[in-house]
Amino acid sequence: MQYSQYKDDEHIVCLLCKHYCTLKKDGHGICGINYNVDSHLANKTYGHPSALHVDPIEKKPLYHFMPNSKSLSLGTVGCNFRCPFCQNYSISQTSIVDESVTITPQEIVDLALKYECQSISYTYNEPTIWYPYAKDIGVLAKAKGIKNVFVSSGYESHEVLEDMPSWVDAANIDLKSFSHEYYKKVLKTNLDGVLESLIEFAKSDIWLEITTLLISGVNDSDEEIKQMAEFIATKLGKEIPWHFSAFHPDYKMQETPSTPLSTLTRAREIAHQHGINYIYLGNVLNDSNTYCPTCKVKIVERNGYQAHIIGIENNRCTNCGSEIKGVWL
Repeated sequence: MQYSQYKDDEHIVCLLCKHYCTLKKDGHGICGINYNVDSHLANKTYGHPSALHVDPIEKKPLYHFMPNSKSLSLGTVGCNFRCPFCQNYSISQTSIVDESVTITPQEIVDLALKYECQSISYTYNEPTIWYPYAKDIGVLAKAKGIKNVFVSSGYESHEVLEDMPSWVDAANIDLKSFSHEYYKKVLKTNLDGVLESLIEFAKSDIWLEITTLLISGVNDSDEEIKQMAEFIATKLGKEIPWHFSAFHPDYKMQETPSTPLSTLTRAREIAHQHGINYIYLGNVLNDSNTYCPTCKVKIVERNGYQAHIIGIENNRCTNCGSEIKGVWL
């Protein structure tokens, strides 16, 4: 795909996210890392990761995608959101690139092979804004049989959404709120854009899971959770796993209290009432196993980030034969 579009002698339009920033000569977009250089889009973070780790796939979080496998995870700097609760703000809310660290796409794939990772995850900061680097890694990884995972806030451009199924295998997308005002005034984006992305992901062959960070007094009301649940159940699918994560004070929200377990369990009950089959709670100690929605038998057992498939064979519950949606090893 083309990553930018010529506008005039002085400007191009970035095609990576739904901001569609118009970049003047030598200027950058909202993310702070994509520039107009000689009427072409130049990604300042290309080849310069700021974080690189081997993680369990459950940490993304993905619970129905290759359980108990390892994922080589990387991020750069910059973001197209302005979340005041960001837990990775030290890299997401800066545009300073450490150019002393250079790792080519082929070297990233070689590291994944070296550490026996079954996937590569593009995460930690918003990967949409460094899509050219991610895709170049992903295409090489795919040729080696390595899966690709996108962990995103869901503000991909229409062009990127159309391109992603050619190389991305799974995604976890944040649904941060169901308030148009909150997305616009606080996060500096647009809820409708995220909902459009979620619908496109659900239509594609990319395995989708959703995460909502619940914050007391921000997005934890029964009404807002019901709105999110209704959207997921009716527009995306009741088989899509939904992760509710507990907030802890961070970045610009140091005075906001941590989310109590009772809030997460209340949200889980509301989601179940809307027929959503797989609800998981994050950042708290709780039962994170997977149960067959038909016969209620435990089919995936989890202890922390360790997972063991105990009741799924050929994508079906071994007890009752019901289909269990996911990508199972």
